[in-house]
Amino acid sequence: MEASGLAGRVLWFSGLWLLVVVGVSCRSVPSLPPADLSAPGWRLQQGQAVWKPAVNKPELAGELLLATHTNGDFLIQFTKTPMSLTAAHSVSGRWQIEFGSRDYVHRGHGQPPARFVWFQLPRALTGASLGSEWRVGRAATNTWKLENARTGETLEGFLSP
Repeated sequence: MEASGLAGRVLWFSGLWLLVVVGVSCRSVPSLPPADLSAPGWRLQQGQAVWKPAVNKPELAGELLLATHTNGDFLIQFTKTPMSLTAAHSVSGRWQIEFGSRDYVHRGHGQPPARFVWFQLPRALTGASLGSEWRVGRAATNTWKLENARTGETLEGFLSP
């Protein structure tokens, strides 16, 4: 009798597990569509930047493109010809960040993660409040530096209006 009780419980838990696996689908967030930067409301700025991903990592210098929309959407591309180093995009409450040639892609809904300096840059340039780990400084009108005191990550550069 005890063996059949155990078999019944195993069968019950197996059924429950199958129901959970089938009933709870893992829905990935789809990629963001390409931004139409020629549409009204977009402002494009170009410049150069030096990014130091962490205190023990080397600096990377490259070209910077920042496109901001009047509704708060933005697109940032950091490139070192001929390759893209990183791209961050936020549109209508969805965000996406890519490193390398799509070697690492992370996306989601809501507020972009504060740990990525690329999502902090548009806020820093408008004077908005940043998370407690980030500091922003301005050396000149179009020159700025973002720094994460905990990780040692920095992003320093300039943008032309």
